[in-house]
Amino acid sequence: MAVTDSTLRLKSLDVSAYTVPTTTPEADGTYAWDATTMVLVQATAGEWTGVGWTYAPAACAALIREILEPAVVGLNCFDVPAAAEALARTVRNASRPGLAGYAISAVDCALWDLKARILGLPLHRLFGAARAVVDVYGSGGFTTYSEEQLRTQLEGWAGDQQIPRVKIKIGEDRGTNTVRDLARIRQARETIGSGVELFVDANGGYTAKQAVRVFEACAEQEVVWFEEPVSSDHLEGLRQVRRSISADVAAGEYGTTLFYFRRMCEAGAVDCLQVDLSRCGGFTEWFRAAAVAAARGLEVSGHCAPNLTVPAAAGTLNFRHLEWFHDHVRIEEMFFDGTGDPAGGSVRPGEDCPGNGLTFRARDADKYRIQA
Repeated sequence: MAVTDSTLRLKSLDVSAYTVPTTTPEADGTYAWDATTMVLVQATAGEWTGVGWTYAPAACAALIREILEPAVVGLNCFDVPAAAEALARTVRNASRPGLAGYAISAVDCALWDLKARILGLPLHRLFGAARAVVDVYGSGGFTTYSEEQLRTQLEGWAGDQQIPRVKIKIGEDRGTNTVRDLARIRQARETIGSGVELFVDANGGYTAKQAVRVFEACAEQEVVWFEEPVSSDHLEGLRQVRRSISADVAAGEYGTTLFYFRRMCEAGAVDCLQVDLSRCGGFTEWFRAAAVAAARGLEVSGHCAPNLTVPAAAGTLNFRHLEWFHDHVRIEEMFFDGTGDPAGGSVRPGEDCPGNGLTFRARDADKYRIQA
């Protein structure tokens, strides 16, 4: 099909939601779950379709249909920044922070994917690549895991896949079970050996001084990354922990506006800013958040939604690594052809297919589809 003004007009946003049960009950320091919901957007213009998604409550799908789709249908799909502005304006009374930010992310990612597919370019080439490969870290290690489950997962990442960095959850029961936290950190180090970096994530389960005491108590285990030792909203507490320990302190995964990231960086709260592509506002806002971090001399780390994030990570100069999160990896491999292979600790963006390189397997996903 020839590319003309009429074929470049965004025709529709097809929205669907899928809930996938976890293989076993999962929990971190402050939350427990037994299923994950993906809200998927397919943006169509002419004969082309782009795909984007977020991990969010099913209500996100209704928000996209009722508020976001009318704001962008009919726009030239090459003008993604104009669409991003229209999306931001239309959620003014729905409040951009939170669920609306997640919804915007799914739509924005679908629009950029659509543009790349029309142009016949891999998405990271449309952005312009800063690197040939994207470093990743294995992430899971839920507090609900038995010793055997934790060992098996860690051995899979560090041994079978040769990923040189792994992360486990701590802060169990909102920070009231530090004895088990420390035991699991010791087990993780014993399992992965000395040549693999060990990350921990408390999901905001500790107080600031408690987090410092936990870090000091596990000094021999050489933890190098301490994620959300306190709530990500507690910037003063993050800064206090950051100044007191040698590991890098990270947070930012809940950011849905540029001003959130600016405040976190200005507060000196983190050593590395986490940005979640499926929450922050999609590719458009990812690169703006990365620029905010760069202006403070900080790198960014991709949070979750790994296969969605690879093109953005490849195109970001101040990028450090991407979370290869167990739940999302599992769902993305179930739903898409073309997912990344993290063997050796990095993923290479695809060069052979346009857009994000993924093909949605609707038939495989349909068994998990829900009314939303």
